[in-house]
Amino acid sequence: MSFKIRQSRFRTLRSKDPNFNLTDGLLITPRAGFEISQGCPKEYKMIISECINNGWIKPVANVYDHELTFDLLKDVSV
Repeated sequence: MSFKIRQSRFRTLRSKDPNFNLTDGLLITPRAGFEISQGCPKEYKMIISECINNGWIKPVANVYDHELTFDLLKDVSV
């Protein structure tokens, strides 16, 4: 029996990772976040906010490794 081993092409970034935020030289924005619609009841918004503030719910972003590589290379001066 033989196995073919492949390395994953995905990278998971967490909010504490140095490459989690994107910047264009003027703005800095996170790669992922949360969006709560206007129709969400106030009580649920408060619960979700408490969970985020306490670190029980955390934003993560999944990106292709080549996207991360090219993003890092664009900042390298030659």
